[in-house]
Amino acid sequence: MSRATWRKSSYSSSQGDNCIELADLGDAVGVRDSKAPATGHLDMDRASLRILVATLKGE
Repeated sequence: MSRATWRKSSYSSSQGDNCIELADLGDAVGVRDSKAPATGHLDMDRASLRILVATLKGE
């Protein structure tokens, strides 16, 4: 996991408020809180991440 490259959305503020970060983990995508990266992350398959984003967007 130390080799994962974590990225925030370009829509995130420069202060880092209420942001999540994503990392390409090969077969999965890592999702973590940008304010507390040491607390761990979730591994999600890409299909589940698409469903989560669509749900949050109300699609």
